[in-house]
Amino acid sequence: MIRFQEPGDPKARAGMLVGGRVVPLNEDINSIIEHWDTTECQLDAIAASAAERTGLAAADVELLAPVEPVQVLQTGANYRKHVIDLAAAHRGQGEDEEEVRAKTAAMMDQRAGQGTPYFFIGLPTAIASATEDLTLPSYSKSHDWELELAAVIGRTAFRVTPEEALEYVFGYTMVNDITTREYVFRKDMPAIGSDWYRAKNAPGFLPTGPLLVPAKFFGDPQDVQVTLKLNGQAMQDESTRDMIFEVAKLVSEASQIMPLRPGDLVLTGSPAGNGQHWGRLLQDGDVMEGTITGLGTQLIRCRDEVQTEGSQP
Repeated sequence: MIRFQEPGDPKARAGMLVGGRVVPLNEDINSIIEHWDTTECQLDAIAASAAERTGLAAADVELLAPVEPVQVLQTGANYRKHVIDLAAAHRGQGEDEEEVRAKTAAMMDQRAGQGTPYFFIGLPTAIASATEDLTLPSYSKSHDWELELAAVIGRTAFRVTPEEALEYVFGYTMVNDITTREYVFRKDMPAIGSDWYRAKNAPGFLPTGPLLVPAKFFGDPQDVQVTLKLNGQAMQDESTRDMIFEVAKLVSEASQIMPLRPGDLVLTGSPAGNGQHWGRLLQDGDVMEGTITGLGTQLIRCRDEVQTEGSQP
C-alpha cells in the first residue's frame, strides 16, 4: 500500500504497488484501513488481476508518506543493546564499563519481565515522505537519526491484552524518528525531565514509508532487520529480536490509557547505533538510507536550514 500524487495534481491518493506499477484506489488510506474486513478481498482481487500495463508507472508518481495518523505514539529505550550502550557511554567517572554493562543488562532483563514500556506523543505534522529532503533546523547542530519499525493500527483498540493486540494491527511501515539531542532535556527546568515536543517535532522529523504492508504479508514483526546507512556506511543494523518489549506488548500497553484509532502509528523504538553513540550527528549533505525487511527503502538527503535559505534567490 502507498500514497501518491500524480504530476500537476495536488490530490493525494491511495494505491497499491504491483510489479512496479501503481494501481490507484478510490478510497483514502484511513478508510481502507478502517474497513479492511470488506476491502481486503476487493484489493486482493485487484492485485491478482493487475496486468503489466495496469495503472501508472511508479517512476511517474511522487510517493507520499503511506499513512495519515491522528495519533503518533513513540516508544523510548526499547532495544536492549541500545540501552546498554547508552548506560556505558554515560557511566560515572571511575565506573568500570563492563560492570556498568552487566548491571544494565540485568536491569533490562528485569524490566522486560516486570516493567512497562515508556511512551511519549509525537505530532502527525512532523511526518514526511521517504524521499523528502530533511531540513536541519538552524537552532542546533545535534540532530540525530533513529530508524524504527512502526505498527499501524487497524481498528479501535482500547485496553486490549498482549495476546490479542496483534489482531488490532493493520500492518507495518518504517519511520526515522529524528531527534535534536540537545533539546531532549530542559536545562532551565531539570526537574521536569525530557522535552520531547522540542526534540522531535520539527517539520520533516518523521520520514515515513515508503510502503505500508498489511500484517498478513509482513510476517513476524520480531524477526526483521533494521538498517540505517549514513553516506553508505552502516550505522544501525539490528534485528527486532533485540526489543525489550515486543510489538504486541507495546500495542497492548499503549491501549490501556487511550483508545488507538485506525491509522494511528505506534513506533517501536530504535536499535543501537544512532549518531550520539558514534559521536557523529547529521550534517548538511548527509544521505540516510534506511531499510527494514519487507518495507522498501528510505533515501533522505539532509540540508542545513541556513545554507538552504542562503541559496534561494
